[in-house]
Amino acid sequence: MPKSPTRSRPTGLPIIHPFAAGIDIGSRFHVAAVSPELCDEPVQTFLAFTSDLERMADWLVATGTKTVVMESTGVYWVAAYEVLESRGLDVILANAREARAVPGRKSDVNDVQWLQRLHACGLLRASFRPGRDIAELRAYLRAREKHTDYAAAHSSAEKCSDRMPRRHCTAYLVITRE
Repeated sequence: MPKSPTRSRPTGLPIIHPFAAGIDIGSRFHVAAVSPELCDEPVQTFLAFTSDLERMADWLVATGTKTVVMESTGVYWVAAYEVLESRGLDVILANAREARAVPGRKSDVNDVQWLQRLHACGLLRASFRPGRDIAELRAYLRAREKHTDYAAAHSSAEKCSDRMPRRHCTAYLVITRE
C-alpha cells in the first residue's frame, strides 16, 4: 500500500511543544529561534534594550509561540523574562549546563536552534524561579539588608570619630601622617 503524500517532517524525537521558541541571552544581544514551520526567518537577533525586548516579544507572539526557553549564564535574562511573561508567554529559564551539549560547530545561531529543538521535544527542565510576589518580597528584603548594613557601617564610623577628640587624636592627622 503506497504512502499518502505528506509534508516532510524531521524524524527523531516527537514534538511535545510545537509552538516553542528558544532564546540565547547575551549581554549585548539576544538570538531567538522558532520552528522553521512557523515563519520564513526562524532565527532573529535582537539588541538587549527594552524596546528591542518588546520587539522580540511581539515577533514571538506574531509567530504563534506559546512557550519560550531561555539560556543565560548571567543576570541578563531577567528583563527579557519579565517582558515575555507580561505578554502571556510561558517562559522557562533552562540550566545552561543541561542545554550546552550542542553538536557540531559553536555559534549563537546553532545554539539557539538546538535550544529550541530541545524545548520543542520537552527535554529541558526549568530552573527554579519564584513567583512574582515572592520575587518582589526578596527584592525588598535584599534592599532592606543593604540599607541596614550601610547604616551600621556609618554609625560605627561616626562613633569612632566622636571618640577620637576625647583621646587627643584627630582623624585628619592620623590619616595624612606619612
